[in-house]
Amino acid sequence: VAAEMDRVRRTAWGNPASQHVIGRRAAAVVEDARSKIAQSLACLPEEVIFTSGATEANNLIIKGLLTPLWRLWRGGRAQCPPHVISTPVEHQSVLDPLRRLQRWGVEVTWLPIDGQGRVRSADLAKNLKPNTALVSVIWANNEIGTLQPIGELAEVCRAAGVPFHTDAVQAVGRIDVDWSAAGVDAISLSAHKLGGPQGIGALVLRRALQRRCEPLCDGGGQERHLRSGTQPVTLIAGFATAVQLATQNLAVNRRHLESLQQRLLERLRAGLPELIVNGPLDERLPGNLNISIPGVDGEALWAHLDGLAVSSGAACSSGDPQPSHVLRAIGIPESLARATLRFGIGPYNTAEHIDRAADIVCRAVRELRSA
Repeated sequence: VAAEMDRVRRTAWGNPASQHVIGRRAAAVVEDARSKIAQSLACLPEEVIFTSGATEANNLIIKGLLTPLWRLWRGGRAQCPPHVISTPVEHQSVLDPLRRLQRWGVEVTWLPIDGQGRVRSADLAKNLKPNTALVSVIWANNEIGTLQPIGELAEVCRAAGVPFHTDAVQAVGRIDVDWSAAGVDAISLSAHKLGGPQGIGALVLRRALQRRCEPLCDGGGQERHLRSGTQPVTLIAGFATAVQLATQNLAVNRRHLESLQQRLLERLRAGLPELIVNGPLDERLPGNLNISIPGVDGEALWAHLDGLAVSSGAACSSGDPQPSHVLRAIGIPESLARATLRFGIGPYNTAEHIDRAADIVCRAVRELRSA
C-alpha cells in the first residue's frame, strides 16, 4: 500500500479535474482505483463514490436520501414524514444523523435485538411502512463482532421496494462481501480498517438511488455530483490497493484471524475463568473479541495495561466517559460495561503477540485483586 501511494505521489500529483496531461494522468489513477474496488466488491465502477471515510459515507446515504423527503413533508407536499429503520447497535456515524433527523420530525424505528446484538428479518418485515424510505443495519458490529443476516434483511427490503444500506466497514476484508450476491443497495467503506490510509472511504450506491440522493455540500460535483472536492489521488490509490490485498487474501486471513481469536480467548479463560464474552461465539467477525471481567474496576484496569493496544468500545468514541452504547443495548450492566476490553486482531499479529496480550491482562487483574 505504501509503495503504491509513493509511486502515485511522484507520478500523478495533479488535479484529476484538470484537462492538461498531468491532470489526465491523475484522473486515470482515480478511475483505475475505482475499477479495482468495484472488481473486488462485484459492483460497477460508477457505483463507487469516494468520500473522506465511512462517517461521511454513512451521513451521505442517510441525509442524502431522507432530507429531500423531509423537505417535501415540511412543505406540505407529503402527507407524512419519511420513515427509516435501523438498530440501537449501529456505529455512532449512523446513530447520530438518525437522531438529528428524528428531532426534525423524521420517523425512526429502532429494531429489537437479542442478547448477542442480532436482529431478525421477521422484525424488520413487521416494521416496514408505506413511507419507509431507508433501512440501515451494520454488517459486522465494530464492538462485539456480531454478524447480521444481511442477505435475509436485504431480501425483505427488496421485496418491499425499500432501499437497504449497510455499514460494511468492519466486514470488508474479514468476510466475503459480495455486493451482487448480498442484494444490498448501498454500503459504506473505510480504507484504514483494511490497512489503507486514513482519510479516505467510499459509499457504494446503486445508480438508481444516486438520482434520489442529494449531496451533503455543493461544489464541483467531482464524485457523480454527490460529493464535491478535489479527489485525493494518493489516498484513493492506497485505498484500492488495500481493498485488493484484503479481498484477494480473504480465506487465508480469515483462518489466521480465527485461529488467533480462539487462542486469545483460551489464554484469557485459563487465567480468568470468570470472564464474560460479549457477542456471539459463532457468526462473529474474525479477529474481534470483546470481554467483561467481573469484580474489576474499569479505570484501574486501564491504568495497568501499558503496552497493550486495546479499547473499551468504539475507537471513535473511546474518549466518551459513558459505557458503550452497544453493551448497554444488549443488556450488559454498567459495572460490567465499564470493565470491558475490546481486542482487534489484525492479519499481521502473531501468536506471540496474542500470548503477550493475554499475559498482560491476566497479570493486571491479579494485581488489582491482590491490592
